[in-house]
Amino acid sequence: MPVRRLVLERFRWVGGHADVWAIFRDGHTLAAVIAALVEPYREADVTAICGIESRGFLLGGAAAVELGVGFIPVRKEYGLFPGDVVTRRSDPDYRHNRHKLRLQRSSVGPSDRVVLVDDWIETGRQAAATRAMVEECGAAWLGCSVIVDQLDRGMHSVVGYVHGLLKADELPADSERAFDIDNRN
Repeated sequence: MPVRRLVLERFRWVGGHADVWAIFRDGHTLAAVIAALVEPYREADVTAICGIESRGFLLGGAAAVELGVGFIPVRKEYGLFPGDVVTRRSDPDYRHNRHKLRLQRSSVGPSDRVVLVDDWIETGRQAAATRAMVEECGAAWLGCSVIVDQLDRGMHSVVGYVHGLLKADELPADSERAFDIDNRN
């Protein structure tokens, strides 16, 4: 079964929020998603996958194992992170939050070729901040691989190549949100 169909079968809206957690619960689907996320990078000489907590940790760690490379965690502001860190505050995301992102300087260097793996890219603001940190450490940024791509075309020059398994407009409509809108009229 194509990975897009597997994702769509497990995707749902809960209280107006996208829920992709069912993908993690099914081993077959999770393996297919990970394989599809790394597919464009199999021959790209990737040396590390980075992921932003929390779903980026899970997907990125699995993607790193799939490619046989290391994992670089990108932490948000309050998690423990010993040693010298590079930090960036992201521009506001879709909820208007600015996140302070951190990366251990010793985890990435000039010989690295890095891909960001995550579940969703909407504004690209966290990806742009991560790219800036990776490049500050001297590594090459190869792009992003996500389950759902909702990024505006104008942001592609900022975050680089984006491989998405689905576009956001391919997801089913949020029936709760549609119901709420219908009841206000």
